[in-house]
Amino acid sequence: MAGNDTTTLDTVREGLGGRFERARLFLSEVRNELKRVTWPSQKEVYATTVVVILTSLFFGIYLFAIDTAFFNLVQWVMHRFGA
Repeated sequence: MAGNDTTTLDTVREGLGGRFERARLFLSEVRNELKRVTWPSQKEVYATTVVVILTSLFFGIYLFAIDTAFFNLVQWVMHRFGA
């Protein structure tokens, strides 16, 4: 029985060591990959932020107008035909 306990303990130690080694390798690969990333300049970030804000405003106003038009149409139908 003592032999089985030692084998199990060694297996657990090897498993933990393998996990730590894999985690270290993974983080090393992440660091190397991040070094290869092309980061946008401040000017590019500013430009894309402006585009996102303007697009959001445009679609917000557009959807508000469509919603208001349909609301008024439904109100007109309700008053015209009852309810």
